[in-house]
Amino acid sequence: MRYLPYLFLLILSSCSYTAKVTDGATAIDRKQYDVAVDMLKREFKKAKSRKEKGEIALNLGIALRETEDDAAAIDWFQTAYDNNAGPPALREKAAALKRLERYEEAIQVYTDLGFEIGSKYEFRKDISGAELAMAYKEAEEAGKPRPFTVAATDFNTRQADYAPVVFEDRLIFTSDRSASSGEETFKWTGRGFTDLFIVDPQARGASVDAFDARLNTEDHEGTPAFSADGAYMIFTRCASPAKKEDAWCGLYRSERVGEGWGPAKQLPFIKNGINYMHPALSADGKRLYFSALMEDGWGGYDIYVSNLQDSGEWGDPILMNRAINTQGNEQFPSLDGDTLYFASDGLEGLGGLDIFRTYPMANGRFSAPKNLGPPVNSGADDFGFTILRREGSGLEATMTGYFSSARSGGAGSDDIYAYTRRVIPPPPEDPTPIVYRNVLDVTVVEKIYEDPADPKSRVLGVKPVPNATIIASIGEQSRTVNTNAEGILSLVLVDDQNYSFRAEREEYLVAEGRFSSRDLPRDPEAPEQRYELELELEKIFRNQEVVLKNIYYDFEESFIREDAQPTLNELTALLNRNPDIRIELGSHTDCRGPKAYNQNLSQARAQAAVDYLINQGVAADRLTARGYGKDQPIEDCLCDRCTEEEHQRNRRTTFRILD
Repeated sequence: MRYLPYLFLLILSSCSYTAKVTDGATAIDRKQYDVAVDMLKREFKKAKSRKEKGEIALNLGIALRETEDDAAAIDWFQTAYDNNAGPPALREKAAALKRLERYEEAIQVYTDLGFEIGSKYEFRKDISGAELAMAYKEAEEAGKPRPFTVAATDFNTRQADYAPVVFEDRLIFTSDRSASSGEETFKWTGRGFTDLFIVDPQARGASVDAFDARLNTEDHEGTPAFSADGAYMIFTRCASPAKKEDAWCGLYRSERVGEGWGPAKQLPFIKNGINYMHPALSADGKRLYFSALMEDGWGGYDIYVSNLQDSGEWGDPILMNRAINTQGNEQFPSLDGDTLYFASDGLEGLGGLDIFRTYPMANGRFSAPKNLGPPVNSGADDFGFTILRREGSGLEATMTGYFSSARSGGAGSDDIYAYTRRVIPPPPEDPTPIVYRNVLDVTVVEKIYEDPADPKSRVLGVKPVPNATIIASIGEQSRTVNTNAEGILSLVLVDDQNYSFRAEREEYLVAEGRFSSRDLPRDPEAPEQRYELELELEKIFRNQEVVLKNIYYDFEESFIREDAQPTLNELTALLNRNPDIRIELGSHTDCRGPKAYNQNLSQARAQAAVDYLINQGVAADRLTARGYGKDQPIEDCLCDRCTEEEHQRNRRTTFRILD
């Protein structure tokens, strides 16, 4: 996972950089990775047991990974595995090897891991991506021409420089270099917060300047998009709505005022509690593309488009289709006319985010996304593709521009690279008639627990569930089929249909999923496309406590806060999918305070959760409320020596399936 200066994949909590940290594990928990490194190295030297050494080494590897020192992280992940940290340590080692483009070693580790956890399925995409990278390398060695040549720019620093955008022949990019605004240190990276910077990329040794003092603040700013006439810009800002509240990333608009820029205003469709980022504007200014993590998405971050209304406001976001969005992350969209470039870790790639290209065809559908391949894409994250200019025409045309990458060998954690693209003549046309075919592989999986009898134990991965029942529906029509021995149901898709799937198996909770075949590509260069959908069945563990995350209460209060409602809504959906189960909702306090008071408070909190579910339509006779007070802590610490994090983990809301 990349850190927040990439402006994706996380919610930045204000406590990450305001609360005091005294040990490495707490630093990791608060995402203060730069702080954690030295702490964990000292703690490892003092550790006595193998278990303790394994836990510290794994955390140290993660801290080095997040501060972009994969070469050192690999050794610590191996040390963690040698000290009983288990398969998660090897998984991390394999991913680091892949980012460093040591593909053969990565494939071997992934293969060994599959045998160890009992699921070769878990690492199939990691292995296929490494094999693809090796195939590219073999093609290059065989003399096959590459369309791209790349070189690092001379204005990269030891910090993060990324997401270049061309504006009036100059380059605007995002960076946490030392010249960024504010005096606070972002303890994830040990560097500053991100700002926008400007440089003339064609002038060797040109100075890099802050883009605009009125837009750069002590919060994170980055990834801008400019209207074609330069009259306004839309950019990403990640800020807390109030002190000691979580920071969320939103899209902001600023108008050109003389040689500068006016106050930034958040776009009207932005909702609290959702991360929006990476805007891109069409040349006519009527479409705004961006990346967001929303409940209606296909999984991870997805690319959305908003259309400009007659009122001058941007309309509600529209989710782009499954030809582009996957169950992984799609981010950093950019436009060249009607051609869309974007980064994805869900499509087959060389490792991390890869840059893909798609465009609308004559039939109105987008073409199948094409991986730009090396040297643009690498084993690390590659993203933020932009075009500076074209020269020539036809097969002699060249295109120049920039992109960003976290590949090893650069000046800093992320660097900006210049590229030149030459058109390679296409191969002769195949006279064979084209047959278009879209196939969906629906795989039913279940979690692999470190202790198969304990759902609270560490999850090692997932494995297919053979012979599971799937009810596949298209509109009012449905049919019931079973998965094969590999847990897969393969369907040839009918165009422009909405599919829904329900997976069932005895002693498992029902799982549901959906897929849309609307506007899937009919691309002559890739007439057959395969898509994947995972349905994850949860094994029923009766009378086993499951902690509900993100349910918190105000001090000495029992009412359900707004931030707890999404988790309870998910529980409501689970109960609706499984109408035959009854559950107990339990509430626990920490160890502080009188026993009777804690007992009454916990009972009131459990009852409040039950009442919320009843108001959502769940039958009351399926629900039981029970307050446990402070009698069942999950943290093994003396009350007056527990950390605030341990107290918080003891203050939990749980459910258990009764029958």
